[in-house]
Amino acid sequence: METEADFDPIRWLDKSLIHICSRFGDYQKDTPSSFTLSPRFSIFPQFIFHLRRSQFVQVFGNSPDETAYFRMILNRENVANSVVMIQPSLISYSFHSGPEPVLLDVAAIAADRILLLDSYFTIVVFHGSTIAQWRKLGYHEQPEHQAFAELLKSPREDAEAIVRERFPVPRLVICDQYGSQARFMLAKLNPSATYNSDAPPIPGGDIIFTDDVSFEVFLDHLQRLAVH
Repeated sequence: METEADFDPIRWLDKSLIHICSRFGDYQKDTPSSFTLSPRFSIFPQFIFHLRRSQFVQVFGNSPDETAYFRMILNRENVANSVVMIQPSLISYSFHSGPEPVLLDVAAIAADRILLLDSYFTIVVFHGSTIAQWRKLGYHEQPEHQAFAELLKSPREDAEAIVRERFPVPRLVICDQYGSQARFMLAKLNPSATYNSDAPPIPGGDIIFTDDVSFEVFLDHLQRLAVH
């Protein structure tokens, strides 16, 4: 990408992934539904899917300086940090359970849930629409809603702990569902529900306005091409 002007990184990634899956996958020839990968290897296509959509490959919306900076940090950092840059971590906070990892998917968004996204360069605390509404009404300041105050505080504290420990210091974005800064969250999620999906969005959930394919479509095409 740095040295070849006509290099197409997405095409290269796709061809490499198809080659690897056809070599190491288990399948019956020309039967996509029979395709499986070893459990140790099964997350690899998902990882490449997020790499294709990352700021290391997609330069639109970033200046050449920003792109060079992102790639320099990726080359410099250890494996654990590099993995977070390519496939961010997503933690869910709700009344029903403690903090728990959830899939990096638009389906993770819910009205009564707070999400904490760590994409290394940006930390996002995302409040579902009901949570945001209660906060604006000041419920967390009332003694009888102590549990809600704790729910609001927990992801903020976790986000600030990450910011304190990391160098270069990540950008901290606090946003609400349907707010203008929600784009920092939506840009990183698998678009399993978009404006042109057949299925209606889950009540209290969200959709992504994009023409990007979802991971499910990506995996379906990969399986078809790998078994030929």
